[in-house]
Amino acid sequence: MSDAYPIPATRIVRREAGAAKHYAADIAILGAGIAGVSAALEAAKLGRKVVLIDAGSQLGGQSTQSLIGTFCGLYSNGPAPYRVVYGMADAMLRDLTAADAVAPRRGRNTIILMYQEQALARWIERSLVEAGVTLLLGATLLEACRDAGRITSLSLATRYGRAEVAAQGFVDASGDAALSFAAGFDCREPATPIMGTLMFSIEDFDEAAAMQLDRWAMQKRLAESATRYGLVRKDGFVFAFPGKGQALVNMTHVETPLDAAGHALAQIEGRAQADRVLDFLRGEYGPVFGRARVRSYGLLGVRQTRWIVARHSLDVAAVRAGTRSADAILRCSWPIELHDRPDDVHWEEFGDDHLHYLPFGTMVPAAADNLVAAGRCIDGDPAALASVRVMGPCIAMGAAAVQALDLAGAGSVRQVDIAALQARLADNLERRDPA
Repeated sequence: MSDAYPIPATRIVRREAGAAKHYAADIAILGAGIAGVSAALEAAKLGRKVVLIDAGSQLGGQSTQSLIGTFCGLYSNGPAPYRVVYGMADAMLRDLTAADAVAPRRGRNTIILMYQEQALARWIERSLVEAGVTLLLGATLLEACRDAGRITSLSLATRYGRAEVAAQGFVDASGDAALSFAAGFDCREPATPIMGTLMFSIEDFDEAAAMQLDRWAMQKRLAESATRYGLVRKDGFVFAFPGKGQALVNMTHVETPLDAAGHALAQIEGRAQADRVLDFLRGEYGPVFGRARVRSYGLLGVRQTRWIVARHSLDVAAVRAGTRSADAILRCSWPIELHDRPDDVHWEEFGDDHLHYLPFGTMVPAAADNLVAAGRCIDGDPAALASVRVMGPCIAMGAAAVQALDLAGAGSVRQVDIAALQARLADNLERRDPA
């Protein structure tokens, strides 16, 4: 190095005891998965100052990190499905389509949209930055300060030190009801596990041949061969994104505990299962997958761990009957997709005209005034939640949570004007644009 080269300057610092970085917002959102992102963009559209918080280092949650690869629950059932979710979904689908990063396919009597996770991740980043949302990543919730039914602030730990976020309203989009639990509100946990899935992507296979494989014949061979390959799950599927030379594999089941050490082991177990699944594909479908290799492992996808106790608990009877409650705020047509056993999945599909509805009362912890949940931690029995926790309804829930907080203002979301809320959410309740 030349003697003339300027050496970067340094300074000596010392941590001040108790010092924290303070942020103030109109609405603070814990969890940057698809529900939290929808909530943040909805709040920004209303002109609110927004802080979006996530313990991970990347936005999008499971939608971008667990290699889910499909938007489910965006469309109705039948020969001519129509979209049932709008709001953030409008710009997201428009931009991903323009980037050739989304592809529709017919499945389960509806339209499922395959997407490329990196394109979605970049869309989320750009959209939030352009909307002026303050982003706190790598921020773990330590404590939620509460005055009776009102949360006043959140205390967070980051690698850069403590942070405090004060807001008028809060959205729990954490997936695990982390905010509601930290605030001391009652929560539910499953007495028996709901299984998670570690998705993984593969490359170097015959894409054209893979797209011609009979899914149900593969299910049968899985069931027949599972013991020989050491497979836990005996159903699942492979779906290739057309023209990209990549496919996602959904054939694992792993318990998802609510403790750090257990979750780490579950992640490792999921990868081990994925490796055995690849052995199955190579061994049973040599001409198609004989040279296939893992391109990437997703983070372990979680379906149900902890959720709120709300004013209204959605039950499976209401889902099956398509009951539209007086405080309905969104509709859904996705099947009951219950992953409650290691070896397979309970699917309960609905007819062409079926829609079921989510009551706003399922999103508000029973004793809370300025907290609304969105995503998989709303209240319901496990079978009912298995039909509304997919991405389409979660997008709609994020919008509903913010609109409710905006209407409540300094008052209580328990007393929000439901008719006014439904008017703001009319697209997600009534609109029927053709696909």
